[in-house]
Amino acid sequence: MTHPVFPHLFAPMELRGREIRNRVFVPGHNTALSEGGRIGDAMLAYHEARMKGGVGMVMTEVHCVHETYMPLGRAWATSDDCLPGLSRLARLGRDHGVRVIGQVFHPGRVAAASIDGTKMTAWAPSAVPDEMYKTVPAPLTRDLIRDIVRAHGDGAARMAEAGLDGVEIISSMGYLASQFLNPRLNRRDDDYGGSFANRMRFVREVAAAIRSQVGDDLIVGLRISADEMDEEGLTIAETREAAAALDADGVLDYLNVVLGSTATYTGWQHIIPHMHFQAGYPGEKSAALKEVVTRMPVLVAGRINQPQIAEDILARGGADMVGIVRGHIADPDFVKKAFENRVEDIRACIGCDQACIGHRLRGFAISCIQFPETGRELTYGARQAVTRPRKVIVAGGGPAGLKAAAVAAERGHEVILLEAARQAGGQALLAQALPGRAEFGGIVTNLLRECAIHGVDVRTGVSATPETLIPMNPDVVICATGAVEGRPELEGMDQAHVVGAWAVVAGTANVGTRVVVYDWHANWIGLGVAEKLARDGCSVRLAVNGPMAGEHLPMMVRDGWMGELHKLGVDVITYARLYGCDEESVFMQHVTSGQPIICDDVETLVLATPHRREAGLWEELVETGMECHLVGDALAPRTAEEAVLEGLQAGSGV
Repeated sequence: MTHPVFPHLFAPMELRGREIRNRVFVPGHNTALSEGGRIGDAMLAYHEARMKGGVGMVMTEVHCVHETYMPLGRAWATSDDCLPGLSRLARLGRDHGVRVIGQVFHPGRVAAASIDGTKMTAWAPSAVPDEMYKTVPAPLTRDLIRDIVRAHGDGAARMAEAGLDGVEIISSMGYLASQFLNPRLNRRDDDYGGSFANRMRFVREVAAAIRSQVGDDLIVGLRISADEMDEEGLTIAETREAAAALDADGVLDYLNVVLGSTATYTGWQHIIPHMHFQAGYPGEKSAALKEVVTRMPVLVAGRINQPQIAEDILARGGADMVGIVRGHIADPDFVKKAFENRVEDIRACIGCDQACIGHRLRGFAISCIQFPETGRELTYGARQAVTRPRKVIVAGGGPAGLKAAAVAAERGHEVILLEAARQAGGQALLAQALPGRAEFGGIVTNLLRECAIHGVDVRTGVSATPETLIPMNPDVVICATGAVEGRPELEGMDQAHVVGAWAVVAGTANVGTRVVVYDWHANWIGLGVAEKLARDGCSVRLAVNGPMAGEHLPMMVRDGWMGELHKLGVDVITYARLYGCDEESVFMQHVTSGQPIICDDVETLVLATPHRREAGLWEELVETGMECHLVGDALAPRTAEEAVLEGLQAGSGV
């Protein structure tokens, strides 16, 4: 039966004779949940949550197949030790009617990880350094190439033995197979380099080795970047030529298309494109490949965060399946809600990259700032209903308060949320007002929807005070009263024109044309305010209390933002500590040399300085003996991620 709203999205399809119940898959992505290189309980719980949510197919994260790249924190398929975890994952797929595909992988020159803290030897077709990780690879010998080809087949054989439905070769994101294809990186003069046929030899041999090991029944696909989006990367023309040749070979069953490369700063931004990029834009590139691929289905992934976008890509013929990673990190029930036509209930990914790839790049399990249950399924995977409902008052309607209220209400408590402002959302409302950051407001939309679904009584324009709370006779109060801007007491502050960053964002500050933005946070606040003022026509100097602007942002967000500031002519001053100011100058100190940094001819100093927690209500209520919990910035000023996590913890614990 055709789905009335998303007919293409929920049409079944076949790969190698195996039916897939819909056109949505979860592409492979590193979860940082592997246990000693193997799949354990945490990773299984993570994948099962998405399987229960209705997805049609799931890819494992990459499994390393050769001893030249087996770093800590990566899954691997180099021995039979991988079989128990893969077998359990395959059984989960069968139990939930989901196809499971394993990824076999070698990064080549972009071997960024380490085994013991030393920089490992990177191996590549030729000794061409990469920009991102600063590796100078050793050229692969012919014997080592053959060994790596064989290792791909052996890893695939283990995946077949474990009961997986198929295997995917990684030739995407600037990894080893794509390095062989790329004439700018492959400078060999043997039968693995030079001509197009020679540059295709490695990927063809890998595909043949896998097919010979797994037989004719298993799905074998290839993931490739349609465009690596940088000057030295594969172009769409080169990828089209390779895709057409692979299609004609008849060995592979599908082509899985992404964008970007891990080898360059520009290419990295397109691997996990953040909110500055248009939703669904990789569909244009997959459509260009689909024009030359006539036999294999074409899959696409990247920045697809709504079922309407996925349906449109399929309807226009841009792809045959759509991959949604971050959408499923934010909402494991994405597909189920779309199928039930509950689109407004989908917790749409906002493209912030903070807790998903941001966590993974720092070695921590991936999660989501909106849905911290992700990556913590073993702890928070099932909501525990209460046996004795209580009356819970939540003071404050920022992200912490909204999450606490929604979770407590879902568990069965009577929950009233009081927010002093006319609109709930807290600092997220400021964040969404910055250039290119409107999507950040989705965190408020999504959390308010959760509150509405679970029956939270949200009252705005109502201040929470002991006088208003005590007569309500609550059993417990959750204080999520947030923080306010701090203002340092420095010499000359009463002489200069000084305004806060929040007032600039809100549009209530009178800002001149020559501005210094002092950014203590080294996060999105200073970058966003600097961009806003520069776009408003100001001459802007951004002084950062750290080694780089955006130091505490995910690198792909920071790097893209720095490019925008460079185009806008913003002068960035690093390692700066604010010391004082007067009518025309801002005085700073280099944080390590101690030498002065002086900015003259300044009309306005904009402060993005440490916030001050608002915990007065909690302090008063604790004195009365009332059960009272303190969360988010009211506990200690940090980010929305910590606020939502503590809201989850409080709502789960009351």
